Amino acid sequence: MTTSKHFPAFRDRLPSMEGKTVVITGTTSGTGNVAADTVAGLGAKVLVLNRESGRSASSFALLTAANPDAEMHKVECDLQSFDSVRSAAETVRSLCPEGVHVLCNNAGVMALGDQATVDGFDVQMQTNHLSHFLLTQELMPLLELAAESAGEARVVNHSSVARLRPSKVLMAQYLERNGGNLGGDGTRVQNMMFGGPRWMRYNQSKLANAAFTAALHHRFRESGSKVMALVAHPGYAATHLQQTSADHGSTSSVLANFGNRFAQSAEDGAMGILSCMCLPEAESGQFWGPGSGASAMRGPAEPFALESFYDNEATRELLWAKSEEAVA
Repeated sequence: MTTSKHFPAFRDRLPSMEGKTVVITGTTSGTGNVAADTVAGLGAKVLVLNRESGRSASSFALLTAANPDAEMHKVECDLQSFDSVRSAAETVRSLCPEGVHVLCNNAGVMALGDQATVDGFDVQMQTNHLSHFLLTQELMPLLELAAESAGEARVVNHSSVARLRPSKVLMAQYLERNGGNLGGDGTRVQNMMFGGPRWMRYNQSKLANAAFTAALHHRFRESGSKVMALVAHPGYAATHLQQTSADHGSTSSVLANFGNRFAQSAEDGAMGILSCMCLPEAESGQFWGPGSGASAMRGPAEPFALESFYDNEATRELLWAKSEEAVA
C-alpha cells in the first residue's frame, strides 16, 4: 500500500461538514472512497451512489463501520444507464428534502474497449461525463435549495491529466450515440504507450469533465446562482482504475503495477476533490490538483484557473448542446 505523504496534515485542516448533505458517485475504492469516509468523519450526511455489486455492499459496510455516528445512505446508480441515473436521483430527492450542499461527480472508468452502453453511447463518455451531466441536471433543484439556505452549494467534477493529451479539442462525435464505432480497441503497443483509440476516448471524457465545469460556472455566474462549479484532478494516484485498465487489456498488469509503485496514495490523490468539496476558500471556476501541466502527478492540491482550450464559448456550447441532446 502506498504511504500517504500529505493527506494526514491536510485532513486535520479541513473544516466541519456538520449540517451539510453530500452526494458522491463512485465510492467503492480510490479517491471516492477516501472522500466519502472523510466527509462522513467531518459530520456530513453522505449519500454514496454506486452500481449494485458485492464490492459496493462491502465498501459501504466498511464506511459505516468506520463512521458509526454518521448518517450514510447507499443508493443504487449504474452510470451506464440513464434510466438508473434518473431512478437514483429520485431516491436522492426522497432522502434529502433539505437539499444537497455538495454533489461530487467522482466516478470514472479508464481506457475501456470500444463498446456502447444500453443507451448507445461510448461506455467511457457516458460513465465519466454524460450520466454525471444528467445527475447534475436532475439534482439542480436540490442544489439551489441548499444554496439558498446555506449561502452556497457545490458541484465538483473529477477530471485528469488525460485532459491534456492526446487532444485538447473536444470533438462532437465522442458525445454522440456512436458507442462501439469510435476507433476500436487499438494495438497492444498503443495501449502500453497510452496511445490509440482507447486513450483518445478516455481523453475526450476527461476533457468533457473540465468543459462541463466551465459551462456550469459561466451559467451560474450569469444567472446569479449561489451554486459553485469546481473541478479537480488526482495527479497519478494508486487507485482501482489502473488495475481495471489492465484487466480490460488497455495496459499490461506489469506496467500498471510498476506505475503504482511511483504513484501517490489514493488519500493524497483525493485532496483535490476534497478541497473543492470542503475548503471555505475554494471558489467557483477553480481547478484543484497537484498542478496544471502534464507533469503534475504528485503533491498537495492547489487551485489554478480553468484552461482556455476548454473554457471558451465554442467548447462550452458544444459540450452543453451535445450533452442535453444525449440525455433528452
